Amino acid sequence: MTVDRAQETEGIGEGTAVQAAAAVRTYAVAPGVRLNVRSGPGTQYNLVRVLPEGVRVPIYCQTPGTTVSGTYGTTNIWDLIDSGEYVSDAYVATGSDGYVAPRCG
Repeated sequence: MTVDRAQETEGIGEGTAVQAAAAVRTYAVAPGVRLNVRSGPGTQYNLVRVLPEGVRVPIYCQTPGTTVSGTYGTTNIWDLIDSGEYVSDAYVATGSDGYVAPRCG
């Protein structure tokens, strides 16, 4: 493979990653809520950070975990919002009581 060909391949990969990132929807966190972000899909996992009020989060995938009661009902669905960062779907305005993204893997 020539150097020019290798550069073309790298460019295609980067473009695909950008398109995939652009396809992820974001959802509003419940009004007035400072949402805990955990290292796994449950309240027993470590607290990673706290999201401020009024933010939107991407949902890359969803997985079952600890059942939580929140602003939008009671659910065991947890949303992956970043690498190793989960929030309870009970506080995210997805417009659905079920899964709105692929299951995590």
